[in-house]
Amino acid sequence: MEEMETTGYRLSVEGKTGEEATIRLAGRLSLDDLEPLMADLQSIPGRLQPRRLSVDLAGVDYLDSAGALALIELENLAKSLTIPFDLLNVSGTNHGLLGLIDREALQRPPLRPESIRPTAMEKLGEVARKQYRDFLEIMSFVGQLVVALAYSLAHPRSVRWEDVKFYMKRAGADGLPIVALISLLLGLIMAFMSSLQLKQFGATIYVANLVTLAMVRELGPIMTAILVAGRSGSAFAAEIGTMVVNDEVNALVTMGFNPIRFLAVPKVLAAMVVVPILTVYADLFAILGGLIVGITGLDLTFFTYIQQTKASIRIFDFATGLIKAVVFALLIAGIGCQRGFKVKGGAEGVGTSTTSAVVSAIFLIILADSAFAIMLHYIQE
Repeated sequence: MEEMETTGYRLSVEGKTGEEATIRLAGRLSLDDLEPLMADLQSIPGRLQPRRLSVDLAGVDYLDSAGALALIELENLAKSLTIPFDLLNVSGTNHGLLGLIDREALQRPPLRPESIRPTAMEKLGEVARKQYRDFLEIMSFVGQLVVALAYSLAHPRSVRWEDVKFYMKRAGADGLPIVALISLLLGLIMAFMSSLQLKQFGATIYVANLVTLAMVRELGPIMTAILVAGRSGSAFAAEIGTMVVNDEVNALVTMGFNPIRFLAVPKVLAAMVVVPILTVYADLFAILGGLIVGITGLDLTFFTYIQQTKASIRIFDFATGLIKAVVFALLIAGIGCQRGFKVKGGAEGVGTSTTSAVVSAIFLIILADSAFAIMLHYIQE
């Protein structure tokens, strides 16, 4: 005779292997002990292989639906092993509870498997659906932002100019050191690497032209925009996202403020002012980096390098670089604010939104730069 006891129930088994066996249960058969009860009961048929299995419930003080389910599962297991099964000494209350469980429903397979792997087409469809929904949300925000900017231009006193100055300092003045350092190093690298090739043709003087054209036309605006996206675009998303999580945006709506006009417009205006200025500084520091290489490594004079720089640059190139910077600033601030307003959840949602703001901004910057390259090609023809 085997006996098993827990804090809730007691179980004993009478019978030998291959003979009739009786399981005597006592105590409470409840949800609290469901896992060990199921394990104890279902181990008996396979271990003893009895000719007949009976369960005596005479000592059971309490039986709930979980305990009844354990008994039904034992009955199903015995039937699957072609072992006759009986329940003995079942009280009227327990018999009614056992009758409430639908035995046929337990045998049915689930409507959908618990672990089903989506196919490649399903994954592609889900990605397309998310991208389409994201596109609609961005377009909706763009429309609201355009209306808010138009209203602010028509009513300048409605703009929070102190906030505009604050964000100009944080996105512009505070970002100048890193922009200057990156641009200086970029100018040094471009001048050095290009000189290795141009030396073969005795054309090292054109290093100045190469650095100037590359920075003013393309690398200056795009590198500055990427740096601002990483510094300020992420900050905009995190700031607004935190306000959304803390219900501060809902509080603004309750007080009658337009959240986009109150929060997004100062950030967008500040970015549209400081990014072109940072781009000019980036161009100047890159030219300075090329000048250092030209003077120290290529035996060029200061006057010669500056003359070549002035000869290679045109007003059109400089103006298009500034136009690009303004568009990039609008994209960075706009997508940062949009991602901030769409935050859901807590700190994890803010982190996800911040990452999405930076990645989306860089993608849109590259996309816009490609469009500018095509348009400017046809304009100059």
